[in-house]
Amino acid sequence: AMRRVASVPLLSVLSATICCFLSENTPNTSSPNVIIMLMDDMGWGDLGVFGQPSKETPNLDAMAAQGILFPDFYTANPLCSPSRAALLTGRLPIRNGFYTTNGHARNAYTPQEIVGGISKDEILLPQLLKEKGYVNKIVGKWHLGHRPQYLPLENGFDEWFGAPNCHFGPYNNTVRPNIPVYNNSEMLGRYFEEFKIDKKTGESNLTQMYLEAGLDFISRQAEAKRPFFLYWAADATHSPVYASKPFLGKSQRGRYGDAVMELDYSVGQILKKLQRLGIDNNTFVFFTSDNGAALMSGPNEGGSNGPFLCGKETTFEGGMREPAIAWWPGRIKGGTGVNFCPGQEVAGVTTHEQKEHTQQPIIFHLGRDPGEKYPLSVLSKEYQDASNWISIVVQKHKETLVPGMPQLNMCDMAVMNWAPAGCEKLRKCLKVPKSEPWKCDWPH
Repeated sequence: AMRRVASVPLLSVLSATICCFLSENTPNTSSPNVIIMLMDDMGWGDLGVFGQPSKETPNLDAMAAQGILFPDFYTANPLCSPSRAALLTGRLPIRNGFYTTNGHARNAYTPQEIVGGISKDEILLPQLLKEKGYVNKIVGKWHLGHRPQYLPLENGFDEWFGAPNCHFGPYNNTVRPNIPVYNNSEMLGRYFEEFKIDKKTGESNLTQMYLEAGLDFISRQAEAKRPFFLYWAADATHSPVYASKPFLGKSQRGRYGDAVMELDYSVGQILKKLQRLGIDNNTFVFFTSDNGAALMSGPNEGGSNGPFLCGKETTFEGGMREPAIAWWPGRIKGGTGVNFCPGQEVAGVTTHEQKEHTQQPIIFHLGRDPGEKYPLSVLSKEYQDASNWISIVVQKHKETLVPGMPQLNMCDMAVMNWAPAGCEKLRKCLKVPKSEPWKCDWPH
């Protein structure tokens, strides 16, 4: 029987949890390896173990059966960049600076025109692990700032293979450059150029490249007998979704399902590598997603949030509740404008306007109404009791809150990926336009 945990942890708590694991080690025990697999826009309802009817995630379903499945695991934000910042700092976006004051909703992310990035005042998980002797690698999407001072090797990682931004494009490199792909501190090429993504067919070998990079890193560290942290942040389920040729057309769910199937295969290959190397009993693996499925990318390029309302860019359950699995043999006992809500509209609730609800919050009873279809009446005693309890929690939060300096307010075309490190060797440097900063517009 599968073991389910009913607690409600935040994604930002994961870093602190890992640090607790480390502090429990005695001088006679080796430091456990750590692997975090962070998917991109993958929804709660995309896994067979959560009821996806096509049952196309056998490796993730097996991982859940062998470990702990978290059916109510929450992200810190329903948008990619602030969610990832919370994961790696262990702090909410309002504290780590990954928010904007340009709009009261505060939601923002890091497109390539963003000026800011992760603050030097923040301490990231790889920095803490490095102090413990770990070797750290990120594979895939970074998304915490693309300017040199914000990149992974400046923030505790020893190695990196991936990109600083989403794989949007292709661009013509005059008004907007294509996103660079890095090997450590220098670019190897750009998306849609050296690193192909065929938007018409959905074919790309990127997930296979990310898998090979992860497996190679694990093998090298195991051979050297060094504790390691692998942050495997594949992004195939973010629009435009992609999969390699062996997986294209295989899923009953279309191209998005093809991408999920390849990611599931990759998870299986990583776990098997740990087992073959004999280090599975000393490796903590955690699988989750940065935010809910992007319903606005549906029906062909968006996932499923199961029974939950809405998805990415909303703070309803569909945007905040993520699939999550913890796996550690020997330690974890097995068995344990845009319509963001198509077809799920709730009158007066799922509006397209940014409305202020601070004085009179919308409250749902998730025990009776997990799909958030029936907000409690503000005139009911149940609403008043819940509102009073929530107000106490909010007040306590405000009393201890020290907001970080907002990093996501200013944009500038001049800071885009025109001339990343290494572009000279490849003759891929592009002319940098004049700097003309402006306040970013965030409709999220």
